[in-house]
Amino acid sequence: MGKVFAHMTMSLDGFIADPRDGTGELFDWYDAGDVTVPSADERWSFHVDENSAGMLREVLANAGALVCGRRLFDHTKGWGGTHPLGAPVVVVTHRTPPDAAEWKTTTFVGSVAEGIETAREIADGRNVTIASANIAGQALDLGLVDEVYVSLVPVLLGEGIPYFANLTGAPHRFDDPVIIPGKRATHLKYAVRN
Repeated sequence: MGKVFAHMTMSLDGFIADPRDGTGELFDWYDAGDVTVPSADERWSFHVDENSAGMLREVLANAGALVCGRRLFDHTKGWGGTHPLGAPVVVVTHRTPPDAAEWKTTTFVGSVAEGIETAREIADGRNVTIASANIAGQALDLGLVDEVYVSLVPVLLGEGIPYFANLTGAPHRFDDPVIIPGKRATHLKYAVRN
């Protein structure tokens, strides 16, 4: 069975975006190297160092479904119908869009638990990636996350949207990280202790 993991790029002070959802230089590491890693969507390729490329290839190769919140879905305009992972998307929302039936690879659900369950079914033994901070925090509180990935970039934002905030089940504990040094990002993989 695949694992459920959350992955975010984060500033040194814990933010995944500025207060206006801007990512600025947080995503610079995706274009900081000489190794091309094509995504599942021909519109996007990553240009990273060899270590980051290995991590990205692993994530892309094992992707079965992606879970996100409505805010991220709207902010990205649903990735134009194809997420770079190439996997179906499950959107957790209390406001299903009126054009929901037009999103052929997207499923809209009403709760985090339902979102993870639906994504596991869709993934059919492959990994489920959580790509929204709020959803990741709720799933962690519900005991539904196996691993947490952090791509830590060398910048301080000072304020913004935190990776994890308002956790109701904290403290959460993790095993020691697997550390993957990269150019403009250090990738940390933590197994969640249950």
